[in-house]
Amino acid sequence: MLKNGNQKQVLAYKILTEHNVLANIAEFEPILVGTIPINIDIENSDLDIICYCENKTDFIEKLESIFGNKNGFTIRETIIDNAETVIANFKIELFEIEIFGQNIPTKNQNGYKHMIIEHEILQSNNESFRLEIIKLKQKGYKTEPAFGFLLGLKGNPYQELLNYKSDSVS
Repeated sequence: MLKNGNQKQVLAYKILTEHNVLANIAEFEPILVGTIPINIDIENSDLDIICYCENKTDFIEKLESIFGNKNGFTIRETIIDNAETVIANFKIELFEIEIFGQNIPTKNQNGYKHMIIEHEILQSNNESFRLEIIKLKQKGYKTEPAFGFLLGLKGNPYQELLNYKSDSVS
């Protein structure tokens, strides 16, 4: 998909491929998620990669050994949605890259679910809807709150988007 996409998608594919980013962490079932794959990225959008890490220590050691020498490498541990989470950030050429790991299979993680739902919503709306999402993001909105605003969702947009799929998108 990225390989034949818009200019930024093609460049992202090139960087990820030439630097073996996904191949080097294949054991963690990496999936590129976020705004770039679904064409709602803005100038400073990063490449978000989610991973399934059953053993946090092994995951951290692998990330440090592979990416520890990259520009601006940082790694931290936190709790997100009641799950232990490891987040590594670094830069390769023009792209900020964030690798996000939880002990949850990647296709069950919210980052993946959000992207799929957002893609479905984009497909069921016109081009002006996509452009409005981008405008909101350029004004500082995060992706899910931008969708929540345009769709008129009440409450926490991260949770409401997960519910939106079952209610409105087939």
